[in-house]
This record gives sequence, C-alpha cells and structure tokens, in this order.
Amino acid sequence: MDILSVILRTPTAADGYAVNQLINNIPELDSNSCYCNLLQCSHFSDTSILAEYQGQVVGFISGYHKPQAPETLFVWQVAVSQNARGCGLATQMLLQLLASEANRSVSHVETTITADNVASWALFTRLADQCNASLEKALMFDRATHFNDKHDSELLVRIGPLHH
Repeated sequence: MDILSVILRTPTAADGYAVNQLINNIPELDSNSCYCNLLQCSHFSDTSILAEYQGQVVGFISGYHKPQAPETLFVWQVAVSQNARGCGLATQMLLQLLASEANRSVSHVETTITADNVASWALFTRLADQCNASLEKALMFDRATHFNDKHDSELLVRIGPLHH
C-alpha cells in the first residue's frame, strides 16, 4: 500500500458501518456496536480521524476531549487494517488528528493499553518522542476489580505536555 495515496479525513455518520466492519475484523480490538461507531463518526467526529485507501476504510482513530479536562484528548481506539500496517499510518493519523483545528488546545493525550500490546506501546512511545513529551503510565482498570478476570488490566498512558 502506498501511504501517499491514503486520504486522512474527518469521519461522518455515513462511515459508521464501514468503521464497525474494520474494527470487527481486527481480532486484537474490542468490538463495539454499530451504533457506537455511528456516534463516534458523528458526535465525536472532531476528535476522530479516518483513513481511506482506494475507497476503502483502512484506519480509524476514535477519541474525545475528557469532560473533566478538555485539554486532554482521550484516544479510545486505534484501528488499522492488516493490509495497511507497517507503513506508519497510525502515527500519521494521530499527528494529523492533533494538528486539527478542534484539537489545537490539546496539551495531553491519554489512552489505555494492556501490558502485552506491543504495537500500541510502540505507537504511543513514538508519539511521545515526536511531540517531545513525557509518557507516564499507571493502572486504570484492573483485571479482577473491573473486568471480573475476563479482560487484561488496562494501563492509563498519559503523554504531555505536547509540543506540536
């Protein structure tokens, strides 16, 4: 895949179903309802980004400004299709999302990552490096306490302050 031919854009409600299919086809990701993805593509479109290649959705990042800390962009999910991996697409999507008008006041990025998710650790470490920002981590959701031992613990990753 030619990364230069990928179109990065703000999602719309019309993209919701395709986003849902993308996420459901990535076994490493927790699936959402189609309705959830429709809301992400409409209500949260300013804090989400979509990657399209030859008319197909190949990447999607969903996020939102934390209600208690609007200068923080919480990245909910990063999805890149199997055929679009390895070319830096997720990093490009994150950087473009942070450069958008709606996110110019963002000083910190947060997300959660399981301890064994090598790809996500690499992505967010790279983001911290590119934004010349520190990366801190702490337990957010515990396997036993929050997931009834049915999901690995989620570590909160906080990057910032950002230097865009």
